[in-house]
Amino acid sequence: MSPDTLIVLAVTVTVAAFVQGSSGLGFALIVAPVAGILDPGLLPVFVLASMIPLNLYVAWRERAALDLRGARWITAARLAATPGGLALLWLIPDRSIGLFVGIATVLAAAVSLAAPAFTPGRLAYVGAGAVTGLTETATGVGGPPLALVYQHRPPAELRATVAVCFLIGEVASLILLFATGKGQAQDLGWAVLLLPAIAAGAWLSRLVHHRLDARRMRLFVLVFALVSGLVLMLGV
Repeated sequence: MSPDTLIVLAVTVTVAAFVQGSSGLGFALIVAPVAGILDPGLLPVFVLASMIPLNLYVAWRERAALDLRGARWITAARLAATPGGLALLWLIPDRSIGLFVGIATVLAAAVSLAAPAFTPGRLAYVGAGAVTGLTETATGVGGPPLALVYQHRPPAELRATVAVCFLIGEVASLILLFATGKGQAQDLGWAVLLLPAIAAGAWLSRLVHHRLDARRMRLFVLVFALVSGLVLMLGV
């Protein structure tokens, strides 16, 4: 990876960590398309590994607002669907992973923008967990289904619950990816190298998360995802 590429990736990760630490979502929607453009080989391990320290921090910071019932149902479905996400990854040729990530990102953002308000129940939790297990394991992008479930809940509840669900799911996905040979140690190395960028974004989010306009931030993330996903698709 060239120095210029590393700088672009570091800036992207810092912005993404700030956005997710502030609003509860957005890291993968921002990082995955950019990483796919720079080096498709970074997907999905780099994105999954980079999110672990961020979600650990957010889950601890917002632990008082955790929706334990929802987290249980989402996590159970997420873990059950993880092998399906791995199967998708095996079926997708390496040269097409960027295109697949672009399509998944655009569809996820479009659904998130268009979805009407609703009150989540057990079916919504299970559905969101299952879709997240498929898409996050295959591409690193899994936030939109969870954002849909919690989009009308208090921002702290969204941040806490999404962070806990992501944290458990990311560890499970990485274990499965490495156990089946789809993960590379060098991708973990890039995540470790960019820990200062993740920490910087998380620290900045601490300064504003309690007073940020979450709706505007969510709109920004989804519009960015649409644009970057389209660029990734066209670039392939």
